[in-house]
Amino acid sequence: MSQNLPANEQRKLTPLNNLIFASRWLQLPLYLGLILAQCVYVFHFWVELTDLIGAAFGNADSLQHILEAVGMTGGPKKLTETTIMLVVLGLIDVVMISNLLIMVIVGGYETFVSRMNLEGHPDQPEWLSHVNASVLKTKLAMAIIGISSIHLLKTFINAGNYDPKVLVAQTVIHIAFLLSALAIAWTDRITTATHHQPKHY
Repeated sequence: MSQNLPANEQRKLTPLNNLIFASRWLQLPLYLGLILAQCVYVFHFWVELTDLIGAAFGNADSLQHILEAVGMTGGPKKLTETTIMLVVLGLIDVVMISNLLIMVIVGGYETFVSRMNLEGHPDQPEWLSHVNASVLKTKLAMAIIGISSIHLLKTFINAGNYDPKVLVAQTVIHIAFLLSALAIAWTDRITTATHHQPKHY
């Protein structure tokens, strides 16, 4: 690999190749935009958590916001165990989406833009040490399944406020995510096995 050669022995890129290779930095604004999206999710998390705490202490406005957020259009206008569970699941959903964003931001930047040189850093994510495009794709698929599971659980808990067609549609979509993740993992396994097979000349 050229990166292991001394600086004076590394092959110089032609101007065109250098331009094409440098074009990877065009992705930088995209990752910065995802960081801003992460900030929005953090703000949303604290708004929901503040409303939940306010509703627990009897604040009418916070309770109204909570009921509207979880779609509890009918039933008693009070904080129930089901309502709390729906709000907490919503908070978990936000956390899982934030984790997905971190994987895309850190893993994508490390894979497609530039090395971050985190080797030896105490806070380096375990998965980042062996990340590549294939591993990142599989991890993203698993994260999406987790997010879909939370959404489906929220829907089933609050099933009385949903049309049966919506329940069926969300279940089918979740199964589609599962099958897609299995297909991605199986394809990755086949690809990895093919790469590790000895070559015969």
